[in-house]
Amino acid sequence: MADKIKLFVNGVEVEVESGKNLIDAIGAVGIEIPHLCYHPALGADGNCRMCLVGIEDGRPPLVPACKTPAQEGMKVLLDAEHIKKIQHDVLEFELINHPIDCPVCDQAGECKLQDYYMSYDQADSRMTVPQVTKGKKMDFGGGVVHDQERCVLCGRCVRFCREITNTGELGIINRTDAARVNFFPGRPLSNRYALNVVDLCPVGAMTSSDFRFKQRVWFMKKALGICHGCSKGCNITIDHNREKYKDDVIYRYRPVFNEQVNGYFMCDEGRLSYKNENEGRLLEARLSGKGRSIKDVLAACTKEIERADKIVIVLSPNCSLEQMVTVKALSEKLGASLSGYSEGYLKKGDGDDYLIQDDKAANRAGLVLLGIDCSKDGFETAVQESSLLINFNNDLILSSKDSDLKKLLKETKIVALATHDNQCTGMADMAIPVASYSEYTGTVINCDNILQRFGKAITKNEDLADICEIACQLGSPLQSDEQRFSELQQIISALGEFEPDKIPAEGLNLNDSEAANVTA
Repeated sequence: MADKIKLFVNGVEVEVESGKNLIDAIGAVGIEIPHLCYHPALGADGNCRMCLVGIEDGRPPLVPACKTPAQEGMKVLLDAEHIKKIQHDVLEFELINHPIDCPVCDQAGECKLQDYYMSYDQADSRMTVPQVTKGKKMDFGGGVVHDQERCVLCGRCVRFCREITNTGELGIINRTDAARVNFFPGRPLSNRYALNVVDLCPVGAMTSSDFRFKQRVWFMKKALGICHGCSKGCNITIDHNREKYKDDVIYRYRPVFNEQVNGYFMCDEGRLSYKNENEGRLLEARLSGKGRSIKDVLAACTKEIERADKIVIVLSPNCSLEQMVTVKALSEKLGASLSGYSEGYLKKGDGDDYLIQDDKAANRAGLVLLGIDCSKDGFETAVQESSLLINFNNDLILSSKDSDLKKLLKETKIVALATHDNQCTGMADMAIPVASYSEYTGTVINCDNILQRFGKAITKNEDLADICEIACQLGSPLQSDEQRFSELQQIISALGEFEPDKIPAEGLNLNDSEAANVTA
C-alpha cells in the first residue's frame, strides 16, 4: 500500500497518496482540479493551464497541478479569487473560437468544456470579431472524424499516437489561432487502437464515424461489462438504450480503467464488437429447420438424449465459468464425452505486445481450469463414437472446414444452443436460441489468469434463456446460482472467501493463489 501524507486543500486537512501529482492525489479523495490536457496514461503536458492552483507560502505561489507532486503539509488553494480568475480566463480563451454547436455535438453531455463552463465561468462572450474558421468533418482514418474548430489543442490524441501506439500519425501544426491537429501527409490514423482518441478528447473534436449522430448520451444507460473479443477481457462500459416498445440496443463499447487488465484503453476491433450483440442473432427455436416453441424443441432434445447410446457435448470457450460447470455436471450425469475443441478461435500472429491477443475466446482458461479436453483428436474420436452431439454455442465452422464437419457429423444428430444464426445452427436438427454475454451475469478468466465477473446489461422485450437454464432443463444437477458458485469455490479456492457479488471489481488474480494450479 502506498504511503499516505497529509496536506491542506482550501484550509481543510486531507490524507492522500504520496508520490502522485496534485490532480490525481486530490482527485482520489473527491476534490476535482479542472484540467484538459492531463491524462493519467499520458502524463503531464502542462499546456492548457486550466489546472493552475495556488500554494500558500509556496515558491512559486502558482503551479500547474499536473506537474506538481503532493507533499506533506502543502497548503493548496482552489477557491481563492485569483485562482478562480485564472480558470475563468483560460476558459474564455478556449471558448473564443469554439463553435456553440452543443445541440448537434456527439460529446454534449460528456464534454469537459461544457462542465467547466457551468462550474467555473458562465460568462457571456466578449468577442466582437468573427470567429476563426478551421476544417470540419475531416476524415482522419481509423473511423475517426475530426472537427478542428472544436479542438482545444490539449494534445492528448497526439501524445496517444506517440507514446501508446508508437505510430505518431498526428501532430499540432502552425501557431496561435492557426494551430490545429492534423495527420501527417499520407499518414492517416491506421493503428488498431485509433478510436481511443475519441475517448481521450475532452471535447467533441474527435468523433467516431460509427457512433456519430446515433444517440444522445443522456438517453443511454450505462452498464459495466467484459469485452469478449479476445482473451484479454478488457473492462468496458456498455452504452445502450431501449426505446419505447422496442428491444434494448447497444450503441457502443468504451474502455473502463482496470490497472491489471487493460489500463485505460481497448482495441478498435473489441470496441466495435458490440454490433455482434445486436445483429445476426438466433431468435427462434427450430425443429428440423422449422420454427417451433422452445418447449417443443426441448422435449424433442430430451427424447434424443434418452434414446442416444453415446453422447458428445462441445462447449464454447466463450462460455462463462458458471455455464461450463453446469454443462460439465450435465455431461457427467449423462455419461457423455465433453469437449472444448475450438482451434478456430485462435488466430496465430494476430496479437500484439499490448492488448490484442491471438486467442479470440474470452474464457479458454476456464476450460483448462475445469480439465476439459480441447484437442481435435479427442473431439473427433468422441463424435465418431456418438449418435448425438449437443453443441453449447461453439462455432465449429471456425475450427473445421464445412465439408469436413458435415462428413464427420453425417451420422450424428445435432442439438445446437446458439446466440447467433450461423452454419452450425443451419446444420442442426434442433436449434435453441440462448442469451449472449451482455444478457446474463457470469465469470471468466482472462489470458493473464485474472478472474473477472460481469453483470447483465441488456434486457430484451423477450429475454432469451441463459445456457445454464437450458442445461438445467436437460438434466444438469446444478440447478441454482448458489450451487454453481459453490461448485466453483470447490475448484478455485481463492473464491472461498467471496460471495458472487463481492468479487473485486478489478478482478481476482489467480496467479497470487494456489487456484492457478488447480484442475478439476
